[in-house]
Amino acid sequence: MNFHDLHRPGDPLLLPNAWDYGSAAFLATQGFPAIATTSLGVAAVYGKPDAAGATRAETIELAESLKDLGVMLSVDVEGGFSDDPAEVSDLVAGLAALGVAGVNLEDGRPDGTLRPIELHQRIIESAKGHGVFVNARTDTCWLKTGDTRERVHAYGHADGIFVPGLSDLDEIAELAAFTPLPLNVLYQPGGPTLALLAAAGVARVSTGSLLYRAALRGALAAVLEIQGKPTPQLPTYQETVARLPR
Repeated sequence: MNFHDLHRPGDPLLLPNAWDYGSAAFLATQGFPAIATTSLGVAAVYGKPDAAGATRAETIELAESLKDLGVMLSVDVEGGFSDDPAEVSDLVAGLAALGVAGVNLEDGRPDGTLRPIELHQRIIESAKGHGVFVNARTDTCWLKTGDTRERVHAYGHADGIFVPGLSDLDEIAELAAFTPLPLNVLYQPGGPTLALLAAAGVARVSTGSLLYRAALRGALAAVLEIQGKPTPQLPTYQETVARLPR
C-alpha cells in the first residue's frame, strides 16, 4: 500500500506529527503507517519562527534522519520555503530522493495574507512529478480570509486538500462532497471526534502542533508536580509561537 492509498474518505488516515527523531521513533512503535512533521515543532526545536520560511535546512535534516524508521513520512514544508516554483521543485525532488512520501504546501503567509492563487497553483505544479503526494493546504479558515471553496477548486491538481481550522461538521461534509480530492482536516481537542470526521467524509486527520504542545505541557507538569503545583493547561498554538524568536 502506498501513501495515497491510506487516504480513504470515511476511514481517514490519522497522521501524527513529530518534531524530532525521538518523537517520530516513539510514534513509529505504535503502529502508525505514516508520520508527518510539524513546522511549529521543528521551528521550536531550533529556536526559529514558525511559518516564516526559516527552517528549510532543518526540515531537510530531520527528514533525512527519519528515512530509516520504517514508516511513510510526510514533510511539512510550509509554503515550500520559496515563492520560486523552480526552487520548490528542487526541494521536493531532494525530499523524494530521501524516500519522503508526501509534502504539505500551504498558501498562508507570515503577515496573515494568502499567497496569490495563481502563484500557489504554480507552486503545487512544481511539486508534482517527483512521486510525492502533494497536500495543498489553504489557510482561509486558519487566517479567516479568502474563499475556501475558490481555493480548494483552484488547487484541484494537487493530490490532497488540507483546510486547517475547519471544525463545523456540516461545513466539513459539504467540502468533502465538493472536492474530488481526499480532504484533510486538523484534529482539535474538544472538536469533532475521529468517528464523526470519518462520517463526514474526511480522508485524513492531522494532529499538527498538538503533540508538540502536549509534550510541553507534560514537561511542565512533571516539574511543577515536584513543587506540588497543578498541571498547566495545554499551550495554544498562539501562546507557543509567541515564545519563539520573531
